[in-house]
Amino acid sequence: MDSKVSPFPISPLSSHLGGQGPAVVFSDLDGTLLDARTYRFDAARDGLELLRRRGIPLVLCSSKTRREIELWRERLESSAPFILENGGGICVPQGYFPFPIAGESDDGMIVVSLGTPYPELRAALQGLRQDLGVHVTGFGDLTAAGLADLTGLPLPEADLARRRVFDEPFVFDDPEDPRATEFLRAIDARGLRWTRGRFFHILGDNDKGRAARLLTGFYRREWPALRTVGVGDALNDLPLLQAVDLPVLVQRPDGSYAETPPLPALVRAEGVGPAGWNRAIRGIFGP
Repeated sequence: MDSKVSPFPISPLSSHLGGQGPAVVFSDLDGTLLDARTYRFDAARDGLELLRRRGIPLVLCSSKTRREIELWRERLESSAPFILENGGGICVPQGYFPFPIAGESDDGMIVVSLGTPYPELRAALQGLRQDLGVHVTGFGDLTAAGLADLTGLPLPEADLARRRVFDEPFVFDDPEDPRATEFLRAIDARGLRWTRGRFFHILGDNDKGRAARLLTGFYRREWPALRTVGVGDALNDLPLLQAVDLPVLVQRPDGSYAETPPLPALVRAEGVGPAGWNRAIRGIFGP
């Protein structure tokens, strides 16, 4: 079977990942490890503690900006590298790996850039909006207060969400606009790409999977037998799920799962957002 719904507890790591050995967990944030409405992760605390106890790195892999993810790394007590803005970049703490990483040194991090610069994405969005007459609003069109209203984020975090480098989230002002599909096709025609999580995103030739594969390669230089887990909930997580040994989908707030093509070993975890995340992590790595 290509996938299954698991009530958990599922079989231990030995049956899913080929034996007890080094592992890394790549995890989306919004709607996965964080509640889609409240941004809380209370329901995932047992799984987080399990990873800390086992010494398993938690790599946050999100559409959020660097400064947002750094805030969540502190809250989640993760010291691992992280993937920002839908794979637009990777941040590796300096000295984390015992070999040099090619990238820009910035504020204690080595930043590996994979995405298209933000000004180019903004220009493309504005040009398409004008050419097609489709009304869309990007994060760059909003003040921090306006973005807080749109997202439900506290004002200081909304300000961090505007500090984008590789990815521009946007919404259609009329969700029922019949030209939305035309707009998305026009993004592709410009040689750019789009994806969707909670919001639509315009981006370059990058995604979470490409970034996860690169980072996995770094880890495997130290741990050749490394096995990887990826947890997500939305379309923009699909490249990540395709890049790991054990892909896991959690339920969305309405109880559904994101549609995916057949993925070997895909597990559909019971539980919405952080509750599903928690059951998956405990089921994979033990009680």
